[in-house]
Formats: sequence, structure tokens, C-alpha cells
Amino acid sequence: MRDMATRQISVQRVSVISSKRFDDVVAALDGAVGHTDISDFQKRIGAATNYAEVELIVQQVIAPSGFMEFAQFDLGGILRKAQGERAPRSVRFLIGNPLIMKRMLEHVPDAGSYAPVTILVDERADGVHLTYDKMTSYLAPYGSAEALKVAQELDAKVEALVTAAAK
Repeated sequence: MRDMATRQISVQRVSVISSKRFDDVVAALDGAVGHTDISDFQKRIGAATNYAEVELIVQQVIAPSGFMEFAQFDLGGILRKAQGERAPRSVRFLIGNPLIMKRMLEHVPDAGSYAPVTILVDERADGVHLTYDKMTSYLAPYGSAEALKVAQELDAKVEALVTAAAK
């Protein structure tokens, strides 16, 4: 081991509260992102011989929102095993766009630690929460204006997505 560095990062969390049913919010979010067999997607990206082919593969998968789903985790399922069927439901979506990620990575390699992004959808007493940690807050400490510009565009798209799913 050569060196170990620690960087302080303050995260801004966006939370939209919906009065819609949990299942309806999850369905809205799920319907707004592209879906693919992620293993097949990775194989296709790996087999691409140039960036133009990568762009085409990604464009075929992303939804009009500009995002695709990388994974979905039923976090509430674990709670239900421990607490029974009345436990609050919670689903974590990992979504993103590899083309946007590439634009951030060109300027801040650590951006790969934060992409794809997480949207958490969970039931609480005051409604269904859609929560997202802003990419700009993750990347601000790195001081790259170029990466921050891309992150701001990403944040705006994610915020529009969660707002639409909550309505």
C-alpha cells in the first residue's frame, strides 16, 4: 500500500413525498426507465469495436427519460421477513446512462463510485418517499467545472423523473 487518502463529502439529498400508492409510484418509476438483460448489455458493450457502437447500444436501451435500470432491490422484503407483511415496503433502483457517466469520468474518475445513481422508494407514515442523493454534491469536492456541469444536467433529469413518478 502506498497511500491512503480521505475526502470529506457533504451530500445533498432530494426527497419527494407522494400521496400515491406505493405500487403506483414504483410502477411509474419502473415504466420511465429502460430495461435490458444487464449481462447481455455488458457483453454487447464489451464486444463493441468503437465508441459509436457503444452509443448505439446504449441508445437502444435507454427510455425517453434518458435512463436505464441496472438493478432493482426489494429492501422491504427483508423487513417483511423480520416484521411480517405490515412492514413498510422499500425498493432501491439503480439507474443511469453510461454515456452520461462517461462524460463525468473523463473529468473525475471517482465519479464511477457514484454512478449509476440510486433512487430509493419507501413507505413512511407521511406518504411514499422518493429519495435521491445529488451527483453535484458528490462531485463538488473534486473541483472540476466540467464534471459539475454534467452532474447538474444529471441531477435535473433525475429530479424530473422522481417528481413525475410522484404525481
